[in-house]
Amino acid sequence: LNEYGLGLALVMKYAVDEINANQILLPGFKLGYQIYDTCRQSVVIVKPTISFLTAKSSKVLSVECNYTNYETSISAVIGPYSSETVSAIGKLLGFFLMPQISFGATSDKFSDKLLYPSFFRTVPSDKWQVDAMVRLLKEFNWNWVAVVGSEEEYGQQGVQEFSKIAENQSVCVAYQGLIPIYTDPGPAVKTIINNIEVTKVRVIVVFSLAEPAEVFFKEVIRRNVTGVWIASTSWAIHRRLTSLPHIQTVGTIIAFTDRTQTLDLLTAYTQELFIKLSEESAKTSPPAPQSGNPDNPCPQCWNMSSANISLVTNPAVQRTAFSVYAAIYSVAQALHNLLGCNSTACKQGSETKIYPWKLLEVLRNTSVDINGTKFKFDSNGNPNIGYNVIEWVWEDSQLTFTDVGSFYEQLSINKSLFKWHTLNSEVPESTCSAKCGRGQVRRVKGFHSCCFDCINCQPGTYQENREDIQCKKCPEGQWSLNSSTNCTEPTFDVLSWDTPEALEMMLAGVLLLVCQGSVGVMFLKHRGTLLVKASGGALSFVALLSLMGACLSLLLFLGQPGDVVCRLQLPLTSIFQTVALSIIMFISLQV
Repeated sequence: LNEYGLGLALVMKYAVDEINANQILLPGFKLGYQIYDTCRQSVVIVKPTISFLTAKSSKVLSVECNYTNYETSISAVIGPYSSETVSAIGKLLGFFLMPQISFGATSDKFSDKLLYPSFFRTVPSDKWQVDAMVRLLKEFNWNWVAVVGSEEEYGQQGVQEFSKIAENQSVCVAYQGLIPIYTDPGPAVKTIINNIEVTKVRVIVVFSLAEPAEVFFKEVIRRNVTGVWIASTSWAIHRRLTSLPHIQTVGTIIAFTDRTQTLDLLTAYTQELFIKLSEESAKTSPPAPQSGNPDNPCPQCWNMSSANISLVTNPAVQRTAFSVYAAIYSVAQALHNLLGCNSTACKQGSETKIYPWKLLEVLRNTSVDINGTKFKFDSNGNPNIGYNVIEWVWEDSQLTFTDVGSFYEQLSINKSLFKWHTLNSEVPESTCSAKCGRGQVRRVKGFHSCCFDCINCQPGTYQENREDIQCKKCPEGQWSLNSSTNCTEPTFDVLSWDTPEALEMMLAGVLLLVCQGSVGVMFLKHRGTLLVKASGGALSFVALLSLMGACLSLLLFLGQPGDVVCRLQLPLTSIFQTVALSIIMFISLQV
């Protein structure tokens, strides 16, 4: 017995009975219903779906060229829960334009109205959920993650959508794996955990149905793997996971749940229903068990009593109940509008034919007030609700769910409410490489942009933006030091004319010029003597002139130099000194 599914069936009965009892939405009309067990298998759901599409008058599914005046046996389909089963019947119902409202199918492909023209849902699309997950990762600067999904429609679409959006937001998916659901998942789960350990990720997104997630976490617990686990709505608060022994040892679990309301009267209604069932079962004998008996689809329900109230008090059912409730009320409101009803009567009588395409047209533009909340669908059949972000918190071995944020178009979280199951109770890190410092750029290594080496910007270059992968050259006339984030105008220290050092240098230069001039005059006066000729003759005069020029070139280094002076400083000084030293060396070698 699938207690979760039975709990949701009770919610559906509660909603229908409430509408029929109040007689405000559909005065003079009574809603009827048929409930079928999908057994979570696509092949099982096809048979009842075909019966829904039979003609109301003949109970036969006839082939016609025009179905405009074709009245089906039922007016709308509520469910099924999973994306995989919706895939099996969604297009078939769409062909007949039969309104279909799912309370659990979240795959984004159903938003395509060309393929699924009659599909609606009372839960947000996985595309929104993935967007919320990536924003949460960015909020805590986690850019090195793994993603694990169940190997079916829900998990595969979720993993693909997450990987695509994560890449666009600079979040690297180090590893992604799928948990088989139709074959033995054991070997695959071990491989997935091995790869998670090899890649050293600390944050893992698990986009899976509850059953494969249970198998996965059993192995995680056995291997003592810890980290931050991001839970999708399918298993976020499911009893299969919350009741796992030692689940508190895996680390921090952050989950997304649909942002819904609680149905305050559901428990009391179910309690009263179970009391009536107990009284009836006490008066009659139980029917003979028959497999697949359509008149008794739930043999186990015969012994239901008040002791089974946990079917609707289960937190997972409580949080999903509103989605079923909203689906029923949306159809009822659409019928209310189609039949021209007010609070006391309807313009159309009970003999009015309700064609599915007409109801579909009205449903698209229907909004309904549910306990003070305005509920409506957008053009893609998606509801105007978002998510609650919750954290699993254990206090004295008791598990509680703490609301830490919400998401509807924007993510809003309260970081002070998080309790991190780490040694130092601080936010864990999950990055491939540490952040680069100021003045450093990233050099990517390998296939992931999140794995890189940090390279210092050399003098004359700088880091313009934090995400730069190459240092930028400074503009002309500017300069930078090593590991700079900007360039600056150069600062010049000059020797002013009126400083003591400048005066001392000029005085020394004048004395040298006087000495050199005196030697030159003496050599010129005695230029014909053997001593002057032995000292180099004419070359001596050139050497003296070069030394005098070197002394005079010192004046070029005084005061703020202009462009011309800057260009002359080093060449003139070097030339004069080179000529003088060359002549002195030449004369010395001749001696």
